[in-house]
Amino acid sequence: MNRTTPPSRPPAGAAAGRPGRLRGPFARWPRAMDAALAGLVLLVLVLVHDMPGDALAFRPLRDLNLAALPVFAATGTALYWRRRAPVAVLGVTLIAWALLLPTTRNLIGVPVLIALYSAGRYSPDSWRGPSGVMAAVALVTVDLRTESAPWSEVVFGVIVMVGLWYVGRGLRLRDRHAARLVAEQAAEAVRIVAEERTRIARELHDVVAHRVSVMTVQAGAAKAMAAHAADGPIPEQALRAMGAVEEEGRQALAELRHLLGVLRPENDDGGPEPQPGLADVPRLADQIRATGVAVTLSLATLPTGLPARVDLFAYRIVQEALTNVLKHAGPGAHADVRLEAAGGEIVIEVRDDGGGTAALPGDAQDGTRGHGIVGMRERALLLGGTLDAGPRPDGGFDVTAHLPTGGEPA
Repeated sequence: MNRTTPPSRPPAGAAAGRPGRLRGPFARWPRAMDAALAGLVLLVLVLVHDMPGDALAFRPLRDLNLAALPVFAATGTALYWRRRAPVAVLGVTLIAWALLLPTTRNLIGVPVLIALYSAGRYSPDSWRGPSGVMAAVALVTVDLRTESAPWSEVVFGVIVMVGLWYVGRGLRLRDRHAARLVAEQAAEAVRIVAEERTRIARELHDVVAHRVSVMTVQAGAAKAMAAHAADGPIPEQALRAMGAVEEEGRQALAELRHLLGVLRPENDDGGPEPQPGLADVPRLADQIRATGVAVTLSLATLPTGLPARVDLFAYRIVQEALTNVLKHAGPGAHADVRLEAAGGEIVIEVRDDGGGTAALPGDAQDGTRGHGIVGMRERALLLGGTLDAGPRPDGGFDVTAHLPTGGEPA
């Protein structure tokens, strides 16, 4: 009889392994193993036949059915392409099964079982896969009932056919889900890298813009004083300005070195220094005062244990606002800096009177030119806060930021 089902049910532990954990030979060498499988199935079809009572025996050479040999050869060979054309291979095995229905004592059901699993495992979602399963179910029913097999054996054969296809389909869906997770993780990594690059670019802008602006103003003042001195000794104010340029240059290099240290955490030089915070605002004000800008600080009691990002962003906003005062109002201007905590947020206000020696460009007075105000506003938005910047009616400029203090402390 045409035995289409295995002699016994598979062991309960056979499916207990989790596929994908270990790479077996079919995953390591797929082409070679498919060729070996095709050759083995061909040998089984030619040399093995079933006996009554689900027993198997080798077929004597005198009992070979020469008419069935081409069908066996086509069926076994087709299994080599079970990954690249799984539905076509399933069709070949089903046709071979239908051609051999009138014959007896062959194992043509074995390649059908392999083809059903391969169709579920490697074919895309379409109507062809389920159609092949239905054709296999019809053939196993006709085959077993022709041999007067009990209906329980027919039902078991149907369960095996459908189950193998369903297992293959489940593994395919699992692999698709894993590939989608890998793609999402890669996209998330790209997004994180882009955000980190943006943050580093913002930090570099803050460092360079502030320090270089101070150095430029001080160097210009020293140059003007030295020019007035003619051939006489260099005035003391020019020497102080030159010293300030030197100090600002050193601090700029130190902060740039810190940022590079963050990018290279594997260094063994003791690690990067802490990022600045609101506690460093008085020192920042002293640096700006050294350039000739009068800075008045109004520091209310601020909450302790601020999240590191809130502390850093608040400092950078004050730094950028004072840098803009220096660049656009110039030495001789007066700036008021006010910091206070109210209603779960930090309020930052930096205003100047515009009374310095450098004129503010007309197209920059609304805060739409350059990256300074854009960077301040981005920092505020990243914290869920707001920032308003614009010229004052009585002259000068005003920057007001509201930064929420929520989050886990650093």
